[in-house]
Amino acid sequence: MHTIVVGVNYKSAPVEIREKLAFDEDQLPAALAQLRSSKSIMECVILSTCNRTELYVVADQIHTGRHFTKTFLANWFSIHKDELTAYLTIKENDHAVEHLFRVACGLDSMVIGETQILGQAKQAFQLAQSLQVTGTVFNQLFKQAITLGKRAHSSTAISSQAVSVSYAGVELGKKIFGSFEGKRVLIVGAGEMSELTAKHIHANGAASIVVMNRSVDKAENLAGRFSGEAVSFHHLEEELKRADVVISSTGAREFVLTKENTENALRYREERPLFIIDIAVPRDVEPTLNEWENVHLYDIDHLQHIVESNKQEREREAEKISLMIEEEIVEFNMWVNTLGVVPIITALRGKALQIQGDTMSSIERKLPHLTDRELKVLRKHTKSIVNQLLRDPLTKVKELAAEPDAQLSLQLFTDIFALEETLEEQKERERQNDMKALWKQESESYSEIEGTVAMRS
Repeated sequence: MHTIVVGVNYKSAPVEIREKLAFDEDQLPAALAQLRSSKSIMECVILSTCNRTELYVVADQIHTGRHFTKTFLANWFSIHKDELTAYLTIKENDHAVEHLFRVACGLDSMVIGETQILGQAKQAFQLAQSLQVTGTVFNQLFKQAITLGKRAHSSTAISSQAVSVSYAGVELGKKIFGSFEGKRVLIVGAGEMSELTAKHIHANGAASIVVMNRSVDKAENLAGRFSGEAVSFHHLEEELKRADVVISSTGAREFVLTKENTENALRYREERPLFIIDIAVPRDVEPTLNEWENVHLYDIDHLQHIVESNKQEREREAEKISLMIEEEIVEFNMWVNTLGVVPIITALRGKALQIQGDTMSSIERKLPHLTDRELKVLRKHTKSIVNQLLRDPLTKVKELAAEPDAQLSLQLFTDIFALEETLEEQKERERQNDMKALWKQESESYSEIEGTVAMRS
């Protein structure tokens, strides 16, 4: 049993390649079913976002598992495997487990510590689980990864520091206002940076958005995204009187907001604070505006300094999470080791209970006068003897599974208790159950075909 992850992400592939390998949401059920039916693939989960497409699989053989996962990806998107290989990231076993843990914690994201990927990983796992293409290993691994991701964000400050200029501006505004709820925002210019900052402020409760731009079409387009309004530059003084926040990002070569064209509006405001984010280069806002007592002006250098400082802080927090991940890998491997002893434990308990059952049948034949109550007492106490005798051997076999020479030790344990025949019987029962399930599936498929043919007739 091997855990493998095959895929592309923002580090390994440019956006034009990632676009080609992105799964549509409605394609995922069919893709998961096809991947699971591939040779060697026992379990699978597909994680597809704007920055990554990753196929997580449990395979019975590492080389065939890796080969057929790559083949599936190439065939699904009709891309030649040789063209695809140059961009693929492939990780196996411990490295694959570590990768999933890092993804869930946000350490493998473009913005370190972002939380969106955790929800996306959880959603991908839940879909796969609902389609019954996961099993014992991934049901454990993904639940452990999701729990770790939650703990990483709750027990460290990894996601509490702003690491984008637009978000840093919003965090500064919160320190001034406490909250943006009910605040009026004036956007001067309609560029990408203005839009990003406005998006963050709007998400934090800003009541109304006003866009001022030389191109009315662009102003109306941006304002429409936030249910706002577009105005011309002729309304600058009026809007400055009413605004709580100003975001300025134009392509002007001269100051757009000057001491001269804002003075009347600032006097009118009296003691009401005005928060200005100037993210234009060259600057849009004359620096002398910061001399007004209730004007809080920040340009892109101020914000970039905060961003760089916060990135370093996130990296320090990431180191703490890396230690948590190391511990989780050890814990997962210990759990995997116990999987190998489950059949042995089942066989030993089954053999012991069979002996106990045979003994009780013999007692009933030789002592037919025993009452039901007396037989019940005997069954209880003979089972108690079995359980007490098994306690130490079962504890020991779990310990043996974690040792370097586990396979040899487990074989010796099997020989000592003569469990080979019992294990073979268990395997045969499992094979028969699998055959019954396959027969049922084929019968249902055949019935469905018959029904379709009948309908067409």
